[in-house]
Amino acid sequence: MTTPCIVCVAITGSLPQKSDNPAVPVSIAEQVESTHAAFEAGASIVHAHVRNDDGSPSSDPDRFARLKEGLDRHCPGMIIQFSTGGRSGAGKARGAMLPLRPDMASLSVGSNNFPTRVYENPPDLVDWLAAEMLAHDIKPEIEAFDLSHILQAHAMWQRGQIRDLPYVQFVMGVKNAMPADRAVFDCYIRTVHRLFGPDAPWCAAGIGRHQAELNDWAIAAGGHARTGLEDNIRLSRDRLAPSNAALVTRTVEICAKHGREVASPAEARRILGLRQGAAVPA
Repeated sequence: MTTPCIVCVAITGSLPQKSDNPAVPVSIAEQVESTHAAFEAGASIVHAHVRNDDGSPSSDPDRFARLKEGLDRHCPGMIIQFSTGGRSGAGKARGAMLPLRPDMASLSVGSNNFPTRVYENPPDLVDWLAAEMLAHDIKPEIEAFDLSHILQAHAMWQRGQIRDLPYVQFVMGVKNAMPADRAVFDCYIRTVHRLFGPDAPWCAAGIGRHQAELNDWAIAAGGHARTGLEDNIRLSRDRLAPSNAALVTRTVEICAKHGREVASPAEARRILGLRQGAAVPA
């Protein structure tokens, strides 16, 4: 019996703008509406950023609080994952929303190159973010842009900085970082299984044109999948994605191709060892 596939939708990120694709949700209301449609299409995790009114990235806890309130109301049980990424703020501002106690938060445990800059994750900041996640009962999703990040997550787990079995996401296709390379992908899987055990859950995200490719690799290999307008604004080379829900639907179709059921939010919570979700509102 195969494990149901968890589908994560990364709804907006920090970079895509409406000028790139009008479907990119920017306001809190747009993000809630877009997430609800993706939730209905099969996503059980939402990876969330917030934006300022002009579309620029923000780490404002008040905006995250409003977004979380809307998601709890309109997507009951959905796993809410906040981004602590470096494009939205600097230093401890990146974790200022963690006291809101989302179910999960992204955790980058090492630095690497991005297209035009260094994505800096210094050890003292990584340690502080991990401590905040422990303090607020938040499960980190380890964003692995490099093999060393998986090894660092294992070291942190052994030291008790990550309490539960780590959930590692392979991020491939970022310019100047790890390309979408099948041999490396297979090595990542072997490394996760060797360090964390053969049943350790993992996920993969492909950037831009590699999104569907990484979805296919991950789903076929028994992992979980991330999609959404943050990573990719197109359904094909010549067609913009009309919504986050359309990208989720494509991922669900890949699950069907490989004989994988799509995990419900409750199933995803069991697979990841998360607390139960919010009750359905009256």
